[in-house]
Amino acid sequence: MDTILAMDAGGTTTRALVADRTGRVHGYGLAGSGNPVSAGLDAAMSSLVEAASRALEACAQPVSLASALIVMAGASSRMPGEQIPERLAGIGVRGPVRVESDLLGAFCSGTIRREGYALVAGTGSVAARVRAGRLDAVADGTGWLLGDAGSGYWVGHRVATAVAAALDGRGPETALTGAVLDSLGLTRSPVRADGRPQVLLDLMDELYALRPVQLSRFAPLAFQLADDDVAHEILSDAAAALTNTLAAVHQPGLDGPVVLGGGLLVRPGSPGGDHTTYLSRALATTLGDAEVVSVTGGVLGAAVLGLRNLGVEVDAELFDRLRQDLSGWSDTAEGTT
Repeated sequence: MDTILAMDAGGTTTRALVADRTGRVHGYGLAGSGNPVSAGLDAAMSSLVEAASRALEACAQPVSLASALIVMAGASSRMPGEQIPERLAGIGVRGPVRVESDLLGAFCSGTIRREGYALVAGTGSVAARVRAGRLDAVADGTGWLLGDAGSGYWVGHRVATAVAAALDGRGPETALTGAVLDSLGLTRSPVRADGRPQVLLDLMDELYALRPVQLSRFAPLAFQLADDDVAHEILSDAAAALTNTLAAVHQPGLDGPVVLGGGLLVRPGSPGGDHTTYLSRALATTLGDAEVVSVTGGVLGAAVLGLRNLGVEVDAELFDRLRQDLSGWSDTAEGTT
């Protein structure tokens, strides 16, 4: 059976599937982080091999892999290219191995159209314009130091600074203070040291011990306390920042669908359910009449790209078959309902 291997090398989870030219999914596998930047090269390579091996083991009969296509974060795609084919050859991938942007994977997971836009907001944030099936323009995705406006890191950082300001008397009181202190096991008290509240000094110690990107852990608190004035302002600013990022790649006359991805915009769940979040609903007012599609990953798009590379025309029927088959496999493998 002539098949392809498609993989989404995510920062937390690597997903792999084996599909044939008709859009049938024959195997599916999961492993840990496949992102060399966040996990390290060796760990990422091991995750790719593990997920692919599990997908192949899940196939009911032996398959012949014609090629493999992997979608990764843009920076990760600059990893040494020869190492991936070498490692995958050990599990039977004999054809060409291609690495594409996870942005393109997200877009192709949401639509078979070859023009439109993608906006992804998870720990980081990035937007893209797609033309003729390829990335035509990309905005942000520049990391915690230079951008990622409206991302999980960005929101978490705003939460942390709002709490520090409240404890310091420079900012308004907010329900976020108690939530952040509770999450760190800290207790507010009247004790002061060196002219400052002791709890602020303790907070500083805790936060500066983290890597900057780990401030994203506080982003969920803003959503949980969205009725709080400070949290509401943070989330409103995040929606405006993401709107601005999407506007940076928008081109008059190119009115394709807008594919949303990432945990801040899409809530994982079963196909057909309401995947929207506070931010995606806020964005809806600026997206107007645009067709908006939400996706929870990029492995479906990797399969679409892999089949196209083999010269297969991915029409609506084939795309729906891929999506439905993948839903059945992922429900079983990931324990979703």
